[in-house]
Amino acid sequence: MTAANTELLAPAGSPEALTAALRCGADAVYLGAKQFSARANAENFNREGLRQAADACHLAGAKLYLAINTLIFNSEFPSLDALLETAAEIGADGCIVQDLGAAAYIAKRCPTLRLHASTQLTVHTPAGVQFAKQAGFCRVVAARELSRTQLAALCREAERCGIEVEAFVHGAHCMCVSGQCLMSAAMGGRSANRGVCAQPCRLPFTADERRKDYCALSLKDMSLVSHLAEICEAGVHSLKIEGRMKRPEYVAAAVTACREALSGIQIRTDTLRAVFSRSGFTDGYYTGLRKDMFGTRRKEDVTAAQAVLSPLRETYQKPRKYAVLDACYTLRAGEPAELTVSDRFGHSVTVRGDIPASALNRPTALPQLEQSFKKLGDTVYTAGTVTADTEDGLMLSAAALNAMRRSAVSEMDACIIRSNSPKHRLDPVPSVPEHLRQSEKKEFRLQIRRLSQLSQIQQFADRIAFLLLPLNLAEPAIQADQPFPPERCILLPPRFVCDEEKVTEMLKKAKLLGYTHLGVQQPGDITVGQSLGFTLHGMLGMHAANSFACAALAGHGLADLLIPPELPRAEYPDSPVPAGIFAYGRLPLMLTRNCPVSAQVGCKNCRHMLRDRKGAAVYTDCTRYTDAPDYAELFNSAAVWLADRPAVFRNAGYALLAMTDESPERVEAVTAAYLEGKPCQKPSPFTRGIQAETPSS
Repeated sequence: MTAANTELLAPAGSPEALTAALRCGADAVYLGAKQFSARANAENFNREGLRQAADACHLAGAKLYLAINTLIFNSEFPSLDALLETAAEIGADGCIVQDLGAAAYIAKRCPTLRLHASTQLTVHTPAGVQFAKQAGFCRVVAARELSRTQLAALCREAERCGIEVEAFVHGAHCMCVSGQCLMSAAMGGRSANRGVCAQPCRLPFTADERRKDYCALSLKDMSLVSHLAEICEAGVHSLKIEGRMKRPEYVAAAVTACREALSGIQIRTDTLRAVFSRSGFTDGYYTGLRKDMFGTRRKEDVTAAQAVLSPLRETYQKPRKYAVLDACYTLRAGEPAELTVSDRFGHSVTVRGDIPASALNRPTALPQLEQSFKKLGDTVYTAGTVTADTEDGLMLSAAALNAMRRSAVSEMDACIIRSNSPKHRLDPVPSVPEHLRQSEKKEFRLQIRRLSQLSQIQQFADRIAFLLLPLNLAEPAIQADQPFPPERCILLPPRFVCDEEKVTEMLKKAKLLGYTHLGVQQPGDITVGQSLGFTLHGMLGMHAANSFACAALAGHGLADLLIPPELPRAEYPDSPVPAGIFAYGRLPLMLTRNCPVSAQVGCKNCRHMLRDRKGAAVYTDCTRYTDAPDYAELFNSAAVWLADRPAVFRNAGYALLAMTDESPERVEAVTAAYLEGKPCQKPSPFTRGIQAETPSS
């Protein structure tokens, strides 16, 4: 790709932001409706607003992508269907989708609508690109945490597969890898995967008791504007600006800066930083230089914006001139006057006006016609060549000429909009997939992080169906004195794969050792696992939030699934394969490439704990498949506890008991409580799950 043919994609959280994006030079915009938008608190667009937005985009020769990028529950599919009817009607150019069930539904209901895999799907490896292609996506939005080398590898695989890559180049950096965050849902009941993130990560968290006001989970905003030429050269098709929650002036500044950078203009980031930043910008993930990535929104960041807002507002007050119109007037005695206008792209319309009168004084001539046509004012056009075919001695009033010009402009608008609007087909409403009646026999699975946690579990081994084992423990587990043979273990590869070749080699070795089951935590695991002949099991990161998602994942070869903990129990989906629930353990709140403990106090001083402003401890642990930590995970201070509520998981496909920092004695006690109903001290604090009330005692 080159800078000239790479798409510049801007956010539009409101009609004014849409105007700013188009008038400052965006090639495409993405926006949300009133439902299913990952930025539910943006102004967003109702049905009429979506139609007007699509018309504005298509008139400008830009594309409109509709963000349907939240998890969708079974009861919401009628609303999704209504939104799809609107998307088809307005000629949306594509949908950005997180939920694999929604993607499957859209592909059947509106097969002409292009599907873009949201960054919430966590596509970050070549194998993930392969999965996206197989799942029907024509574009993947790459994870924001990729280095230039990793992004280039993604692009090479995308080109081989015939799929596009979209990459974020400016805007907010979530601490958590997109699509893998449960922090807001667990701490405040507002799910990021449902579009209502409360951003608790921007509040104080600290690994150092002496700095209680430290914000260990707040990253600076990213800005890769200075790297755009290199990113284009790597093969990225679309450069994405984050910011549907931000003001129109921010959109204007970011689009202008990117447009100038793509044109080879040396830009200054002063205005970009002033309009919005968190202690400045970072390109740390892209460059690999992560020394100075953390920042907060300071008072000086807020006050700096006041000086640039008014000038930025001026940049999008007047329409951008997208096309040159040529005009040809025809005036004949006794016939309505005609005006034909055409642009340089083959669009042409003809309108009729009043019948010319005999000139009493001065007849209407070419200079007068030229003067009238040039009054294009607040339209998207500039006047080109004006010609005339007129009989002598005829005249039209200025009012009549103005009316013809306005009519011609209106017709040309409609002509361009029609030609730039995709025509979509709506097929019959898909039926809900057939489901499996879950067995009433309770099956338990045990997940560990350390082999030492198995030292006292021997007595329960025959009653635990599977042990979930981190991939890096596969070989040590063979040598260890533990009761689970390889064929009863589900290997868990890293949740974020930094070196796919290395992980694949580890899986090949594990297969030779007798392991046959693989836990799927991100899309690339499906591709790799299938190629190596593993039986696949869906984990939390795959978001089986509805019956269509369960059927889609089963269609990709998954033998069973884990129901997302954000799902209300009344919304549990029917599934063609067994669907388990998270029955015990600290839920993983965050998956982050940038360890907050290491960044604040260093690995040598790590105590595996962050504390929030209320003193609650968040267990933090890193995963190492290389010499440095590949990523860190943050776990809820309150563990899920359902041992005294067996009815909750009695009919589930299985119940997962997930251990984090529990001692061997605690693992034994918890397992006994769930399998045999033995008395056990409850965790303190504990929760019944994200969607249930947290008890006070």
